[in-house]
Amino acid sequence: MDEQSASVSAYKPCVLLVDDEEFILNSLRRLLRSQPYDLFFAESGEKALELMAHQHIDLVMTDARMPNMDGATLLAEIHQRYPGTTRILLTGYADLDTIVKAINEGKIHRYISKPWNDEELQLTLRQALEHQHSERERQRLERLAHEQNEALQALNATLEKRVVARMSELQQTADMLDLAYDELKHSYATSTEVFSLLVNQRLPKSKQTNRQIIDLIRTYCKSHPMDEASSRDLAMAAALYNIGKLSWSDSMMGAPADLLHHTDRERYRGYPKQSESLLMTLEPMQDAAQLILHHQERWDGTGFPDHLKGEAIPFGSRLLKLAVDFIELQRGLILERQMNSDEALVFIRKYAGRLYDPGLVEDFVQVCAEYLSDVTLGDPTVKVVGTRELLGGMVLARNLNADNGMLLLNAGKVLNTALVEKLIAFEAMEGAKYSIFVKVPDELPANPLVNEPVPATT
Repeated sequence: MDEQSASVSAYKPCVLLVDDEEFILNSLRRLLRSQPYDLFFAESGEKALELMAHQHIDLVMTDARMPNMDGATLLAEIHQRYPGTTRILLTGYADLDTIVKAINEGKIHRYISKPWNDEELQLTLRQALEHQHSERERQRLERLAHEQNEALQALNATLEKRVVARMSELQQTADMLDLAYDELKHSYATSTEVFSLLVNQRLPKSKQTNRQIIDLIRTYCKSHPMDEASSRDLAMAAALYNIGKLSWSDSMMGAPADLLHHTDRERYRGYPKQSESLLMTLEPMQDAAQLILHHQERWDGTGFPDHLKGEAIPFGSRLLKLAVDFIELQRGLILERQMNSDEALVFIRKYAGRLYDPGLVEDFVQVCAEYLSDVTLGDPTVKVVGTRELLGGMVLARNLNADNGMLLLNAGKVLNTALVEKLIAFEAMEGAKYSIFVKVPDELPANPLVNEPVPATT
C-alpha cells in the first residue's frame, strides 16, 4: 500500500451535529461515541457555520426547527460554501415545506424523522459517509487518470515524428491485408455455392432449388442496396439453407413437406436446426447460420424451431423464407402439386400476415417479376451469346452454371482465349448448349484472345 492510500484508509471522518436542544445533542453523543469518526456539536446554525470556518467537516446532521436559522436554511448555506459536505436533515415535524426547501436548496442526502430509530440512524450515517468516501476516491482516481493522460500525451508528442515515418509503410500493409481479406471473404462465399451442389446432387434436376434461390436473393440485394456483409450472409444462407437434409433418405428429400408422415414431419421440422449446427463451427458462417436457423419461422408465430413471431424473426430469415417457398412451391417440395411462378406468387400473397412478413411481400413480388423477366438484358452493355461467339476481354454478367447446376464461372470473370476454348470443349463433352450473359467493353483489344493463366478450377 502506497503512502497516499495508507493516508486515505487511516482518515477519520468528521461529523457535525446541530440542534438547539442540548438533551438531543447529548443523546446523539451517547449513541455515536463508539463510531469510527470524530464528533462535533453546535447549538445553532450560526455556531455551526463558525465552527466549519475553522474545521473541515465531512457530514452535517441538523435539526429542522431552530430559532433564527432553521435547518433547511443552514443546509442551503453549507451547500453554497461547502458543496462537498454531506447534508442530512433531522426533523420531528411533518413540515413538508421545510423538507422541500432542504431538498431543493440544501441538496440534502437524506432526512430522518424524530424520534429516530438508533440502528437506522447509525446505518444512515455510515452509508452516507461510505458514499462520500467512494465519491471522493472516484474523483481522486479521475484526477490521477487525467494527470497520467497528460503525461502520456506529452510522451506521445515526442514519438510522433517516428510514428509518421512508419505510417506510410503500415498503411500500405493494411491496404494489402484488407484486399486479401476481402478476397478471402469472396472466396468463402463462392465456396458455399459450390458446396451447395452436394445437396443438389441428392435430387433430380426438377427438384433442385439452391441455384435459383441464390440468384433470387442476389436480385433482391441488387435492387435493395444493403451492406456487403448482409448481402454475403444472405447469399451463403441461400446456398446452404437445406444442408441439414443431407442425411435424409432419397424419397424424403423429394417428397412434398405437406405429405410427410408424423415421424418424417418431425425430422423435417428439425432440418433448420441441423443446418445451423453444421455451420456454427465455421466463424465466417455464423451470421448466415442464424438466418438459416430461423428461415422456417412464420409471421404469426406458428413456425419452427423457436416459434418466433413478427419482427422478432431476423429480417434475413424472413426474406430467405419468401425465396425458399417461392422456389420450392414450383418444385413440388411444399405441396404435392407443382405450381408455376404466378401461382406461387398468388400463394405467397394469400398468406401474407400469416406465413410471411406483410411488409415484405409486395416488394418481394416485384423482385420476382424482375428476376423472371431477365432484366439483365435491359442493360445495353449485356448480351446473350453462345460459347463460339465469346471473345477475350468480355466479362461475365451472370454466374455460368452447367446443366447439372455446377458452378463453372463466377460473374465478373474476364474471359481469355484458353478459358473460351475450355468452355467450348466442356459444352461439347456435355452435349449442352450454354447461353452466356456477358458485358462487352466499349473497345475490345486488337487481339481479343489474350493468353492469361488459366485458373485451376473453372
